Amino acid sequence: MDNQTQSRPLIIRRVDAIPVALPLQNPVAMSGGTIAHAHNLLVRIEARDGTVGWGEAASAPTMTGDTLGGLKAAVSEHFAPLLIGRDAWMRAPLGRAMRAALVGNTGAHSAVEMALLDLVARTARLRLIDLVGGPVRCQITPMWLLGHLTPEADLAEASEKQARGFNFFKLKVAAKPLAADIETTHALRRALGTATICADANCGFVPAAARRYLDATRDADLMFLEQPLVPTDLAGLKALTRTSPVPIGADEGIHSISDIEAHARCAAAGVSLKLIKLGGLTAAISAATLCERLGLQVNVAAKVAESSLASAAALHLACAISAAEWGVSLTHFYLADDIVKKPITLHDGSVALPNGPGLGVEVDEAAVARFRLS
Repeated sequence: MDNQTQSRPLIIRRVDAIPVALPLQNPVAMSGGTIAHAHNLLVRIEARDGTVGWGEAASAPTMTGDTLGGLKAAVSEHFAPLLIGRDAWMRAPLGRAMRAALVGNTGAHSAVEMALLDLVARTARLRLIDLVGGPVRCQITPMWLLGHLTPEADLAEASEKQARGFNFFKLKVAAKPLAADIETTHALRRALGTATICADANCGFVPAAARRYLDATRDADLMFLEQPLVPTDLAGLKALTRTSPVPIGADEGIHSISDIEAHARCAAAGVSLKLIKLGGLTAAISAATLCERLGLQVNVAAKVAESSLASAAALHLACAISAAEWGVSLTHFYLADDIVKKPITLHDGSVALPNGPGLGVEVDEAAVARFRLS
C-alpha cells in the first residue's frame, strides 16, 4: 500500500444490514436443538468511490444473545449513522465510537469490523491478513462437524467426508443417549483410523455423564472434549479436568479476555474462539495472544452455519495467530448454497488462505437477493 492511497479519504456513503436465511445440506443435531437453516446478517459497506466491503455474523440467541432482528437493528440504527460520512481508514476511532454507542451486541460489532477491514484492504489492494499482522501460515486443515441423531448416520457421513479429504472430525455429543455417544465415538475411531477426532457436548452433560463419557472413551484417543458442562459451572469444570483422561476445552463459556483467564485458572486445556462472541478479528487476535501466553490451545470456530464470507474471516484469523492446534471449523461446507461466486474449497485435505484483496472472496449479490429475508 503506498502513502498516496491512504492519504486519500475513504468516505463511507452507505451501510446496509441484510438478513439472510441460508439452507443447510443436512440438519445438524446438537444438545440445544436441530438446525436446518442458518439465519445470518450480512453487512455491506460502500465507499464514495464505489468500493464495497462485506461482513457477516450468525444470529445466536443462546450463544451471544444476538437475534437476527437485533443484529439488523444494531447495524442499521446504531452503527450506520456513526459510519456514514466518516473515513474508513480511521478504523481505530470508529471502533471506539461503536463500542461507546452500543454495549454488547458482539455479533454486530464483528460483522461491521469485518466489512470495514474488507473495504480498507480492497482499497489498499492487500489481503485482510496483511492489515492485522501478516500470516504465520498460508493453509489450514479444517475439521468436519458430525451431528446426526443416530450413530449409523454419523459414521456414514464421516466415512464419506474422509474419502473426500477431511481427516479431522468433531463429534457432537449429548444430543443422543449417553450409550449411543460412547458407541459412536468408538465406531468412528475404528472406521477413521488415524484421523483426528474430538467431541463437543455444547453444555449438554451433567458432571456424572461427562465423567462416564470420558472414562468410557479413553481408548478412542480424542484430542479434546469441548464444553461438557454449562458455562457457569466452573467448579464442576475444575473438578472434571483434575481426573479427565482427555483435555477439556471451553466454548460457550468464552466471551471475553476475563473468561479466558478464568478458564485457565480452572485448568481448561484450551478454548474455542469465535468472532461473533469476541466482537471481531481484532479482539480475537488479542484473545489468541493471551491463550499463547497462558499455554492454552486454540480452536478457531464458527457457528453452524456461516457462508464463505465469514469462513474467509476465520481463515484469516487462523492463519494470523501462532497456535491453532485444536483445529478450525469452516461451516460454509454445510450449506446447500453459498453467497459468494467461488466458495472456499478443500484441496488435499487443506484449505488455502485466499490470495485476493480483502477477505479474498467475491460476494454474489444476486445470491444475496435470493436468500434475503424481508
